[in-house]
Amino acid sequence: MSSDEPDGTPTVPPKQMGAAYGLGRFFIAPLARAVYRPRVEGRDNVPRTGPVIFASNHLSFIDSVAIPVASPRPVHFLAKSEYFEKWASRQFFTAIGAIPVERGAGQAALDALDQQRALLEDGRAVALYPEGTRSLDGRLYKGRTGVAFLALQTGAPVVPVGLIGTDKVMPVGAKVPTTKERITVRFGEPLDLSPHGAASSGRARRGATDEIMAAIHALSEQELANAYNEVPAQNPIERIKQVLPHERI
Repeated sequence: MSSDEPDGTPTVPPKQMGAAYGLGRFFIAPLARAVYRPRVEGRDNVPRTGPVIFASNHLSFIDSVAIPVASPRPVHFLAKSEYFEKWASRQFFTAIGAIPVERGAGQAALDALDQQRALLEDGRAVALYPEGTRSLDGRLYKGRTGVAFLALQTGAPVVPVGLIGTDKVMPVGAKVPTTKERITVRFGEPLDLSPHGAASSGRARRGATDEIMAAIHALSEQELANAYNEVPAQNPIERIKQVLPHERI
């Protein structure tokens, strides 16, 4: 299935999202579809109501714009708090459904999960990248278990997403996206991860994560890296932590 326009009437964003989000949903998204003409496949796989987690590969800065533009319902994602420091930038990211968060591991990662859980409990849709950060070489890296933990804890279905071509539309270092390339957004069938077990089980989290990544791989058709996409360590202690076995969330 392929379509360039949403089927059906889009869900009206709740008032709590603010005027900026409503403006972005009904003006910026249609404009982006008209200019960049994304190929959208599997939109019927997206539940129209209730909590849902979009789990996607991550190739470019514009991935977080492509998913909300292609989605038939409002979707939120977390963005670096630095993007909200200037007025113009804050208005843009609010308009596309972004929520500011302090990036990092440990407590920062847990706080981010808390924000996403609150959105899901409110019946919203959130978008997450199990790889953690952008792939600079185009390969698909191993998934971190935070997405699976959130799904198992809340019972929200996971819709895998395969993004193709976003790295060509806006490569790393580019200031603005090009209109010479088109992207493809593929929504897979929702995954019920509950058979893996409870969120408190490390084995369940790992198994659910592997299922999510397998579904993303089938949609994106990327080469597998078979490694974590680690942010370069800033000091010797961080380098040691990356080498030692531990759960990536």
